[in-house]
Amino acid sequence: MSTAPIRLLKIVPTLLCGGTENQAILLVRSLREQGFSLEVACLRRLGPFVKEISDLGIPLAEYPIRGFYSLSALVQKMRFARHIAKRRIDVMHAYSFYGNVFGILPARLAGTPVVIASIRDRGAYLTPMQMRVQRFVCRFAHCVLVNAESVKDWLTSEGYNPAKIVVIPNGVELDRFNDRPDPVHVRRELGIPDEAPIVMVVSRLTRQKGLEQFLEAAKTLAPQFPHARFVIVGYANPAEQDYEDGLKALTDRLGLTERVTFTGLRQDVPSLLAAATVSVMPSLNEALSNVLLESMAAGAPTVATRVGGTPEAISNEVTGLLVEPGDSKALAGAIARLLQDRVLAQQLGVSARKAIEDRYSVEKMVSATEALYVDLLARKQRKPSAEFSHVLGRPGL
Repeated sequence: MSTAPIRLLKIVPTLLCGGTENQAILLVRSLREQGFSLEVACLRRLGPFVKEISDLGIPLAEYPIRGFYSLSALVQKMRFARHIAKRRIDVMHAYSFYGNVFGILPARLAGTPVVIASIRDRGAYLTPMQMRVQRFVCRFAHCVLVNAESVKDWLTSEGYNPAKIVVIPNGVELDRFNDRPDPVHVRRELGIPDEAPIVMVVSRLTRQKGLEQFLEAAKTLAPQFPHARFVIVGYANPAEQDYEDGLKALTDRLGLTERVTFTGLRQDVPSLLAAATVSVMPSLNEALSNVLLESMAAGAPTVATRVGGTPEAISNEVTGLLVEPGDSKALAGAIARLLQDRVLAQQLGVSARKAIEDRYSVEKMVSATEALYVDLLARKQRKPSAEFSHVLGRPGL
């Protein structure tokens, strides 16, 4: 890096505990230590990461909008453009649909040398119109950063320029998983007997995570493994609270009330995964799941669905077991296999941990991202658009 720190601004829609937010804040924390001058922007000042950013002393700005097609949205975009022009931001890195659509065009308007879009899923929640809008704005980004080859393939099939797409997989903080905490305290806190196998899902509670299929698999497994307990770790954001209520109602209808535990949001994921007999990722749609990588880092025997970038991380029968998405019977069969064959389960867990060390450490992810920023910045020179100088109020523009 040059003597002058790179001025980097990241914009995320919210600061909730989702996979995208986790990776963005992990990068913020790590790049700050590398000497970057960092700022964060959001569309809603919402989520537990708000406090962490404040504690780190990193500037955080909110640009609240109710919708993209309104006068207030235009006002907020112009405010954003003026801010990054005034601060002479070198790299603006946007995350997810809302971050990309809000931030990319104002950043280009402000003459930001490097503008990066991030797309970290395969757009299952987007409407056809939203997909078209995102594809349009991403044409103005200098790079589209994705976290799995499967996402790059999907974007290419949707008409994105493959030459602009860069793949950097998610990173895991291995230090969090190096110590093997005693799982007894987790079992006691959750009210689970010492001898009971724990089948665990760690996931945000949302419709694409396959949690109904997990509960159906639990129903299938319950008679065969009468002592097994099924644990769902995670929470629904306020807009999806009805979905969480629906999952709990389904649990009751399946007769699993005494066998399934909903823990809500937890900050001790390494300890929880260390206590898991089997970790399950039943998602219907993913890019590259942070929780999947964390399960592997914890050495937890893992069953996952063959979606998105998951087969890039898990080699079937080597570092985990893969099943087809939406197939609760196949999911139950794979879980049963690991509950019955503890030797196989241990072998898969050891191999999974080694795969994370080799390919998915946070150091590799941070190093690759920093190199991308520096390389793109080296190729670009600030070429201000004089026609916008009076709009942004920035001398020299």
